[in-house]
Amino acid sequence: MKIAIRYYTRGGNTKRLADAISEAVGVEAKTTAEPLTEDVDILFLGSSVYAFGVDKEVEQFINGIGVKVGKVVNFSTAALVKSTYKQVAKLLVKKNIPLAKEEFACRGSFGAAHKGKPDSNDCKAAAEFAQKIISRGEK
Repeated sequence: MKIAIRYYTRGGNTKRLADAISEAVGVEAKTTAEPLTEDVDILFLGSSVYAFGVDKEVEQFINGIGVKVGKVVNFSTAALVKSTYKQVAKLLVKKNIPLAKEEFACRGSFGAAHKGKPDSNDCKAAAEFAQKIISRGEK
């Protein structure tokens, strides 16, 4: 099974989750600045909520996907809303790329809100989530 991990982060919150997922599944986590160059069965895609949406760089990454992606698995951090799932889903529909129903989302620190998040427990939970997805062989 071919797996890729891409993420976008401004403050480092989503990078912490991407690194935990990377270690759990044995695949290097790369930023969304690095496009996919080959087909993948599972793409773990990490983003954060900025002004109630995903950053333009995430949108550009998704719009630029030019390889076959079996399924995207969303993971995200946010201070105010639950996750980026709905925003990512809208972008993927336009590309006809399926999005897994399961996602991993947790709080991310923003200013004084949610200091220290994601913490080690969140990272451990993200790693376990990714391992569960892989062990099921979800595509």
